[in-house]
Amino acid sequence: MFPRFALVLTLLFYVTFSHGYTYEQDVYAINYLYLALGFPLLPGWTAFGGDPCNDNWQGVQCVNSNISAIILNGANLGGELGDKLGNFTSLITMDLSGNQIGGRIPESLPITIRKFFLSANKFTGSIPGSLSGLTLLSDMSLNNNLLSGELPDAFQTLTGLINLDLSDNNFSGQLPPSMESLSSLTTLHIQNNQLSGTLDVLQDLPLQDLNVENNMFSGPIPAKLLNIPNFKKGGNPFNASIAPSPLPPPPTTFPFSHAPAPANSFKGPTQNGGLPSENNKISIIKAVEYVCPGVILLAIVTLMVILNVSKWQQKKLKDEGFHRGQDVRKDERPEEPHISIDFIKPHKGDEVLGESTQRQEYNFNIQRTTAHPMPLLIEKDTVNPVVTGKKILRDPAEILNPPTSATPFSVASLQLHTNSFSEENLIQDGTLGPVYLAEFPQGKLLEVVKLDNKNSDLPGDEFLKLVKIISEIQHPNIVELVGYCMDFGQRLLVYKYFSSKTLFDVLHSDDVGVKKKLSWNARIQIALEAAKALEYLHEGCRPPIVHQRFESSNILIDDDLSVRVSECGLTSLLPSSFVTQLSGMRPFFSYDAPEVSDSGSYSEKSDVYSFGIVMLELLTGHKPFDSSLPWAEQHLVRWASSQLHDIDALIRMMDPCVDRQLHVKSLSRFADIISRCIQQGSEFRPPMSEVVQDLARVI
Repeated sequence: MFPRFALVLTLLFYVTFSHGYTYEQDVYAINYLYLALGFPLLPGWTAFGGDPCNDNWQGVQCVNSNISAIILNGANLGGELGDKLGNFTSLITMDLSGNQIGGRIPESLPITIRKFFLSANKFTGSIPGSLSGLTLLSDMSLNNNLLSGELPDAFQTLTGLINLDLSDNNFSGQLPPSMESLSSLTTLHIQNNQLSGTLDVLQDLPLQDLNVENNMFSGPIPAKLLNIPNFKKGGNPFNASIAPSPLPPPPTTFPFSHAPAPANSFKGPTQNGGLPSENNKISIIKAVEYVCPGVILLAIVTLMVILNVSKWQQKKLKDEGFHRGQDVRKDERPEEPHISIDFIKPHKGDEVLGESTQRQEYNFNIQRTTAHPMPLLIEKDTVNPVVTGKKILRDPAEILNPPTSATPFSVASLQLHTNSFSEENLIQDGTLGPVYLAEFPQGKLLEVVKLDNKNSDLPGDEFLKLVKIISEIQHPNIVELVGYCMDFGQRLLVYKYFSSKTLFDVLHSDDVGVKKKLSWNARIQIALEAAKALEYLHEGCRPPIVHQRFESSNILIDDDLSVRVSECGLTSLLPSSFVTQLSGMRPFFSYDAPEVSDSGSYSEKSDVYSFGIVMLELLTGHKPFDSSLPWAEQHLVRWASSQLHDIDALIRMMDPCVDRQLHVKSLSRFADIISRCIQQGSEFRPPMSEVVQDLARVI
């Protein structure tokens, strides 16, 4: 028999579509896309054939018998796009943003496309050169992916492109010359890449919103770009703030040195009682020639004195502010560039939950080197929010409302120790943005979360309030926040590094040896430690903190199988529209409780439900949804909930990697806790303190 994959391919190529309403070439294209995505569970969609326009396939819009739009943003899709997108005959909009789709962006693209959104996925490679064929394109977002390489010189024909977002990737090289042809472009976001060169190709575009932050652009900034209403340029080694304009040549003589005096300009008496004589005119002219240069010279000297005094005062104020924030160095700085770490004793206010903070704060003073040009650093106790020739001064909101314990980091130090946020330092693409490993001297490891586009615009005072909340979350089973960064409008959170492995990685690894390390007792212990973290958030914090995204991918595990829960206290940064986008489908694809999909409202009891799903993962080794399993087992809750009180069924459900020689009583108790946590009605679920007590008895 043919394998399933080969069978589906055969059907795709040979099935006849003539009996459907939808144009057959569009049906062929969408069937192939469905195949490439791995046959996700989408209402109405069929593996081959079908009638998308007549049968109301979810996310598919039609004009007459032609597919005009495919909108499946945030639908937890995986797989790839395949190479048949170019077969769509009338596709105008494709929005697959906010999924887990990987692979390369195919060369074959629909030439009718106008809106093309693939942001927040896992695409790799670069942008295909076939982009030049999309002459009707008006909006394109490829941000928050793993794209790399140089941008193709393929923009000549995209004269109708209005909005382009390529941010938060790893593009390198210079901006291609063809970008100067984007005559309709008003919004361009290319921040957080490795792009270099100058911005000259952008200077004549009708841009209203330009973000080039955190790249490697150099050279002077074209003067025209400085007139853009929303222009963000920080984090680049520009060598001038504006391209110099040619100065007019200095005059060879003073403008009035030999100008003849007007005939009636002098009305004083003369020897003859009439008009002044010729000798008097010459005297006046000579006086003007000598006096005017002297006046001008005196003015120049006075101005220089004022400027020098002003600079001296500014330097004095900066030095005083600098020494207020740290111990005065007794020795001269070495002439050679170096990196030094100054340890600052915790402040008296750094006491959380009755225990004094033992963590040392770090102030990184990094001198620039010619070999590795970096953005300039922050003066720690300066209140002037301006950029000078030597230091970049702090956001005033940060000075007026400093968090109690978190350490402010400069973007330069984070760039230095994450290798400029390189892909090699990427730990994972988190819910809120990419997470990078930062390697500091003496083996100090931190992880840096670069908040995504929506949250990068968070006002400074709100960001600092959030930092303060997170910094006060102190629990042995929760990842510890140690600092933050808000240079150049950036919003970054810095955590103490614990592990790059998650419970999801270990449970669903293809390496059986890795999974076998999770013995039955180890799984119970992991559940207990994670439960303690949630108990602390719900009952140890005031006001209580709801996690909202408690799942196995947010439970970090080290080699000793210790546990830390991540993304705690970040509910204000989560997208509020995510639930409504997926409507009733969301419970099948995630850890959310039923009431969340109905109302979009999270609570402590919805966290309890999510915890029950994680316990089911620990018990069975299954994902919350897995299309590779037989249909009856694909939805974990639906499959398992009816068998939790049957001990024989429980033993059959157990992860095969777990040694079956275990105490039946502990298995039964574990299943009972799961059953109570995943109750449909939130009022029937226990509080986390009760779950912790019950799990402790299981051990």
